[in-house]
Amino acid sequence: MTKRLRVVSYNIHKGVRGIGPARRLEIHNLGQAMAHFDADLVCLQEVRKVHRREEKYFLHWPKLPQAEFLAPPGYAAVYRSNAFTRHGEHGNALLSRWPVLGHQHEDMSDHRFEQRGLLHTEVAVYGQSVHVLVVHLGLIRSSRARQLDQLCRYLTREIAPTAPVVVAGDFNEWGPMVARVMQQAGLEAMQKNGCATFPSRLPLFQLDHIYARGMRPVSLTVLRGGQWAQMSDHLPLIAEFELPPP
Repeated sequence: MTKRLRVVSYNIHKGVRGIGPARRLEIHNLGQAMAHFDADLVCLQEVRKVHRREEKYFLHWPKLPQAEFLAPPGYAAVYRSNAFTRHGEHGNALLSRWPVLGHQHEDMSDHRFEQRGLLHTEVAVYGQSVHVLVVHLGLIRSSRARQLDQLCRYLTREIAPTAPVVVAGDFNEWGPMVARVMQQAGLEAMQKNGCATFPSRLPLFQLDHIYARGMRPVSLTVLRGGQWAQMSDHLPLIAEFELPPP
């Protein structure tokens, strides 16, 4: 029997759209979206753990940290902070339908103006261990190049070369650099036109990517239009992979 793994990568923009008095809370709509995905793994970026100013501004700000609030029933939520600010902190999260075996974090900040990080979670999928790395790279291209090198070193240092791996997130990169570096590290993805994820209302660039090692890419989809254009400045990217027998 063929076993599939459905993976989503989504930058949720901290659950809020807009700026100033016009900003609106989207975290509740995003919570409904998580169940809609019907995914095995949901890799999230720009997830709030706490934000004391927004908590006071929005009447219906969730009492739980966003990762826990967004997790559908039966999913485990794993979160680690990348950035610490005056009013709170935010980072990457993984929502997993499968049991979590362990997790850790690596600081990927390249300079003092951007705090970035990598969330590494090990999950048990169909009885075998799969490593899931959620990343959010920087806005400066030279920083992204160094962060991709750091990511490859992390893979070599922390994960056995035969272990199945998923790397997903907001790479802030739409050129060939990500694919080239990931392929050199033994990871591959479904290559498909028409998968732009940013900006959500008029998507022009694919900033979000999902790569894997030890499994075969099967499909790649972007959810666009309607509510997807409203909830974040990114669109959700969905990839399916076929797992080999254990």
